Amino acid sequence: MPRLTAKGRATRERILQTAADLILQHGVTSTSIEDVRAAAGVSGSQMTHYFQDKRHLVKDVIAWQAQSVLSQHRAPELGELDSFTALRLWADLHIQRQEQRECQGGCSFGSLAGQLVESDLETRGDLAVGFRQWLELFHRGFTLMRDHGDLIQSANPESLAQALLAAMQGGMLLTQTLRDVAPLRASLDAVLTYVGTFAADPDAAAKALRVRLPAASRAGKGNT
Repeated sequence: MPRLTAKGRATRERILQTAADLILQHGVTSTSIEDVRAAAGVSGSQMTHYFQDKRHLVKDVIAWQAQSVLSQHRAPELGELDSFTALRLWADLHIQRQEQRECQGGCSFGSLAGQLVESDLETRGDLAVGFRQWLELFHRGFTLMRDHGDLIQSANPESLAQALLAAMQGGMLLTQTLRDVAPLRASLDAVLTYVGTFAADPDAAAKALRVRLPAASRAGKGNT
């Protein structure tokens, strides 16, 4: 992209947000360049100035959507997701958003991945980059928790990050399909319980996470 003015950046951002919303509502194949142009209120020349064709638009929507999701996870109240309290709040916020949306839409990035992951290797690679950035955010939080002494030393931040994201994605899909927030709540509670089994202080972790930890965790365990 050429260097853009502030107005140009705002216009491009508006187009990307509009495209992301339309794709989430109608799917990639049912969303045309003309649909995006009309909804964003821009001219055809503006569309071609910022995006060569639909393929380039979709590629940029993937990157935009990934950054949008990451921005939500970097909200000030969540800190660096490096405490049991922050993890509980993170889960509660996801549940609240689904309740407010009446369980429609699911995860914006996960829904996009579901539509595009098998379309071609380049697209799958773009989606993988987004998920890896997401995993890295969780990985850093768990690493800090272990460094702070909140998690036992045998806790594996990479494994915990993967479990957290997988539980969230699976719960979101079921909640979206069934129009019921219960699957998301159950999956997040389950993965937070699993994270809590690696707590250095299980009682404090159980209180912060608002879950009941297995009795076995109180004796300490390795990450297997």
